[in-house]
Parts: sequence; structure tokens; C-alpha cells
Amino acid sequence: MKITRRESLSALVGAASIPALPALAQDNKAGGHTPQRYSLAVSTYSYWHFEPVKFPIEKVIENAARIGFEGVEILHRQMADETPSYCMRLKQMAFDYGLSLPMLSIHQDFVEPEADERTRNVEHTIKCIELAARMGIPAVRLNSGRWGTTSSFDELMTKAGIEPPLPGYTDEDAFKWVGDCIQRCIPTAQREGVAMCIENHWGLTTSVDNLIRIYKESSSPWLKMNVDTGNYPGDPYEGLQKLAPYAHIIQAKTYEGGGVWYTLNLDYKRIARILREAGFKGWISLEMEGKEPAETAVPKAYKTLRDAFTA
Repeated sequence: MKITRRESLSALVGAASIPALPALAQDNKAGGHTPQRYSLAVSTYSYWHFEPVKFPIEKVIENAARIGFEGVEILHRQMADETPSYCMRLKQMAFDYGLSLPMLSIHQDFVEPEADERTRNVEHTIKCIELAARMGIPAVRLNSGRWGTTSSFDELMTKAGIEPPLPGYTDEDAFKWVGDCIQRCIPTAQREGVAMCIENHWGLTTSVDNLIRIYKESSSPWLKMNVDTGNYPGDPYEGLQKLAPYAHIIQAKTYEGGGVWYTLNLDYKRIARILREAGFKGWISLEMEGKEPAETAVPKAYKTLRDAFTA
């Protein structure tokens, strides 16, 4: 009779001499698994806030590694340029510091009545998808866009992010434009292996239900969802509860020193519970949007998120 390698080893060692493995911890009531320790990134926006002088992304990478983050989310508008040498420098610098680059946050607007303008925004999105692929970034942040019937972002905030359509149009027109534009970008996203993560970023997606509708109607695995913890006109926890089952990456707002546009006192331990119960497994990316200087505020925000999202 042929003896297997496993049987030979068992005979040599003896079953009784092999200690039993310890039982795994049963901390998570839902699945019987130990809750995961989420990876934290910091958005380069946390250090800039669209000030006249751009804060260098290289410096953000250095700070992120020193503080303890696992990744850096790059804001496209904060990049010094799009030259291959600059892009590869950021990519290699992140590698040298042991960091990932989980997302490239871009700005585009598909809520545009003019077909030529929508095409321009589609072309910009496609260019950014290809740029992300060259930098080894697996996702781009996507906006729906907005009507532009408010004169400024400050005014939009006074209206809780909700604005009326342009005369002669309805939100149904906007849904069609956004859906069509996303479909035009999907082939590039698939080819490059870069997901588009649509965010609750005011405009058409101020409404959580609108965001879910756009997400579902795309019917594509290349459209995912980026859930921002601060962009809600009402109760943020109610909004997060509805969006959490669809989330693939989270942008976590903090407001050290008071917010630039508004301030929320977010309970991140509560938010962590909501996300865990929904089965979320992705990145948590800090967007520090307070008035306190980033050099002191970002480490504070890191501790807040680390304490909340570490099991």
C-alpha cells in the first residue's frame, strides 16, 4: 500500500504530540471574525485647501509616512504638472516611503446642457484615468457635477448644497447626461484597470438617493462609490447608514480649529460601527478641512481616525 507524505509525517511526529491551534477570537457578532484594522490614507487636499500657493505633494508623502498613514490620496488639481518625470517621481517616492496611492481625486462636471462641454469633461476624465494608471493608482474620484445656478461654493453651502436646475431643464436631464458620460468613460476604466468612485459631492449627488440611483443605473463594476462623511445637508449618520453598503472608499472629514466652510462634530467610533456592520473593507482617507494649520491638525486627525478604526 502506498503511504502518503502526510501519513509518513504523522507517523514520525505522532498525532498526540501536535498541540491544538488556539481558537480564533470571536469579536465580531455578525460574522464571528475579528474586525479588521482599516488602512488610513491622507488626502493631499488636507494640506492645501485651494490656497494660492500649492502645498507640495512630495511634502505630504513625507509627512504621511512620518505620522503613520498607509497611503496618500492625490488631488489632481494640486499636482505641479502632468509630465512623466513628475508623475513617476511621486510614484517612486510613495514606494520608497512604503505608502500606497489609493485614489486620484479629480474634478469634472457632467451636468452640462451643452454636448460639447460634456464631451470636454468626458475627455478630461479619460485623461485622468490614464494618468492614474501610469501612477499605479487604482481609482479616481468622480463627481456628478452641478447646475451652477448658485454664484459660489459659499452660497451653495448656505443652501445646504441644493440648487435648482437651469431654466428649461429638470434633474431628469441631469441624470441622463451623467449616466451617458459615465458610460463613455467605462471602456477606458476597464482597459486601464482604474475604477471611477462617484462621491456625494454636492450638486446632483447632494441627495443620497440620487447618488444611489446613478450608481445602480451604471450597471458596471467599474463605477464604485466614494462616500464622504461630511457632505450631507441633514443627519450625516442617516446618510452614511444608507450609503455604507455601497461604499468602496471613505473620505473622512475632520475640522480641527473649526471648519473652513462649516463644522461637524462627527463621532468616528459610531461611523466605524456603521461601516463594519455594512461589511466595508476599503480605505479610509482623511480630508482635514479645519482652520488649524495642517502640520498640527493632521496628526490629531490621524489619532482620531486610528483610534476609531482600529479594532
